[in-house]
Amino acid sequence: MTSQANGIDGFEGAGKADAFVNEKLISAIGLYRMKIWDKALAELLSVDASSFNNDEKMELAYYLGLCYTKLMRYEEALTFLEQVVTQGHDILRVFQCRMTLAYIYVITKRVRMAEYELKRLQSSGFESPLLYNTLAYAAWLQKQHKNAVEFYERTLEIDSENATAMNSMGYILADTGMDIMRALRLCRKAVDSKPQNAAYLDSLGWAYYKSGEILEARTWLRRALEIAPNEELIKKHFKIVSGDAR
Repeated sequence: MTSQANGIDGFEGAGKADAFVNEKLISAIGLYRMKIWDKALAELLSVDASSFNNDEKMELAYYLGLCYTKLMRYEEALTFLEQVVTQGHDILRVFQCRMTLAYIYVITKRVRMAEYELKRLQSSGFESPLLYNTLAYAAWLQKQHKNAVEFYERTLEIDSENATAMNSMGYILADTGMDIMRALRLCRKAVDSKPQNAAYLDSLGWAYYKSGEILEARTWLRRALEIAPNEELIKKHFKIVSGDAR
């Protein structure tokens, strides 16, 4: 199972940029929305915020945090995201930044801090597939497999077609031997929804391997490897299934 999708996807885009007259800020936000992260960041860093009010400062911090996250400069991202969380008044923005903080903490292995942010969101009544998928992934990183499965179940209660939850829960059920047949059903459904997703193909191949169907496992893992030849986990799985693991 590979890492979760970027924690800021699905939230961004609801902006207040048009209310601002600072041309550099407007330009930077335009570049961000075009996914030109490096140029957007350079433009944001050149903005003179000396005369900004609090809302304008939070707008600048928000986009700086998102740009740094997109560029995988996580420590710098944390500084600006935390500003929005502690000083911002836009509830949706605060929720998004907490979610992004949790995402950064998960992928940088600060799982307890991720759980803190996620539980804050949950206790405030905020629920989404992204929230439960990230909680599940944090649990999985700590080898809390039953908790992870429960969180993925919560995702599927909200969004029964959520491919990330289906794939990830299927992988856990197969890898741990908790429920091989259900794992196969979930992984097949995830692959049906995104047949070119290497991680999903890998999970399906691994579920077939765990069920004892070696030829099927090899077929799906080979497809995964063709799409993502440098993915270490897929290479490892393929070697095991091919009898070449050392």
